[in-house]
Amino acid sequence: MKKYYLSCMFLVVLFSCNKTEGQKSALAEATANAVVDTPILNLEQANRLAELPLSCVGTEYPNKLNQTIGSAEDLKSPKELHPTFYGCFDWHSAVHGHWSMVSLLRQFPDLEKEDELRSWLKRSITEENVEQEVAYFHGKHNTSYERTYGWAWLLKLVEELHTWDSDVARQLESNLQPMTHMIVAKYLEFLPKLNYPIRVGEHPNTAFGLSFAYDYAVTVGHLELKSLIEQRAKDFYGKDSNCPLEWEPSGFDFLSPCLEEAALMKRVLPSDEFKTWINNFMPQLKDKSFYIETGKVSDRTDGKLVHLDGVNFSRAWSLNYIAKDLPDYEHLRNLANAHINYSLPSIVGDSYEGGHWLGSFAIYALNSIEE
Repeated sequence: MKKYYLSCMFLVVLFSCNKTEGQKSALAEATANAVVDTPILNLEQANRLAELPLSCVGTEYPNKLNQTIGSAEDLKSPKELHPTFYGCFDWHSAVHGHWSMVSLLRQFPDLEKEDELRSWLKRSITEENVEQEVAYFHGKHNTSYERTYGWAWLLKLVEELHTWDSDVARQLESNLQPMTHMIVAKYLEFLPKLNYPIRVGEHPNTAFGLSFAYDYAVTVGHLELKSLIEQRAKDFYGKDSNCPLEWEPSGFDFLSPCLEEAALMKRVLPSDEFKTWINNFMPQLKDKSFYIETGKVSDRTDGKLVHLDGVNFSRAWSLNYIAKDLPDYEHLRNLANAHINYSLPSIVGDSYEGGHWLGSFAIYALNSIEE
């Protein structure tokens, strides 16, 4: 796979030399203005990325259950507890591993392993398995399980099925309905009680969870959920200003708190209101020379440090969403491409620490690109 980077000159000067602040500023501007190759999700790339969910959705161990043990009866294997989403190291990664399969099948019906992907989905997402998954959430100690990161990916999976014109998709979407209804109900119950947003760069990030849930609500026409998210987003973030992007990323972020918030507000605000809001929240984004360095991964066998590949993909999809239909922010797409191109070549054939989840992030980032 061809690796795309900014020119060697920029990399050597930017990262190897000890420059003054003025020189660093000039170099950052030059780097921001460098044209970066646009990555493409074509059939070849899709075949490559399909290997990642295939290799993990049925892999039960190692596994991080994130389980609260109420009694000895709760001590069961991952597959017994979660007959659909037991692989890929943890529940949410198994969910978005299934999303990856659906997304690739929907876009590329001629995938080399199309039959294998379809067969897995039909064996995995059955009425019986989903019924048992739902029962787990009703357990005494599990009411907040996977809140809201896993919830968000479950709704993203259902949204993808809903938009896939396929008999298989209709059956899978129907099989998932009990869980879909349960997760929507959990959002409707939880959001009015959440007094303050969670702004971290990992799983609990409120803006990320609201964005994916909002996309689902818009796609399927769930007006109650859509309206509640719009109101809560405005409550949480409407008066925010001057987000400290220079504090990002933290050591093992895989989400950008600033950019996830901006992408959410782009969803829920009318265009004119969003332009005013974003100019207060992140005025630097409008600068044609705006630049942020990609998150650098020092060790891809470290399950936490490899999160920074995720921050590159999630920054990219947020930047692309912000730029959508806003000509003044079109330059952000170039920066998004640079972030994708830094991490994309490394995620297939690398360690399981990243491979069990990063494929979904890569696919979603690539899906965010508009030609």
